[in-house]
Amino acid sequence: MKELFSVVTKSESETMSVGGALAKTVGKAVVFTLVGDLGAGKTHFVKGFVKGLGCDDLVTSPTFTLLNVYEGGKVPVYHFDMYRLNSLEEAEELGFNEYFDLKTLDGIVFVEWPSQVDGLIKCPHIEIKIEKLDENQRKITLSNVVGEE
Repeated sequence: MKELFSVVTKSESETMSVGGALAKTVGKAVVFTLVGDLGAGKTHFVKGFVKGLGCDDLVTSPTFTLLNVYEGGKVPVYHFDMYRLNSLEEAEELGFNEYFDLKTLDGIVFVEWPSQVDGLIKCPHIEIKIEKLDENQRKITLSNVVGEE
């Protein structure tokens, strides 16, 4: 894993702005994992990213639905929350592995709580780690993960 970029934000809106700026730099067939404690700002980051793609959909945490799809921007965004899953096998039974084939992926994938399904994401991807420094400040670090493909 190689660190690509790190920044400290001072508010939810700044965290969203970092997501929006990132959206303007990527095409399609990109997978991001989101790592951070509850309340760190993972969903706010995705909100900013989706808005940066030109989509006005309401972005919410997919904790209970497992997957939210946002199709109003320049490419679809598939936003997973694996927190409620218990294993890699459970994710595979739900057909989630098809979203991690970069040859066929038609959009961008975000995966919250990727450790719940360790081994599912074999493709190269970008890890976005969000650390809560205090009530408002977050350290956002992007790292390149080579993958196993």
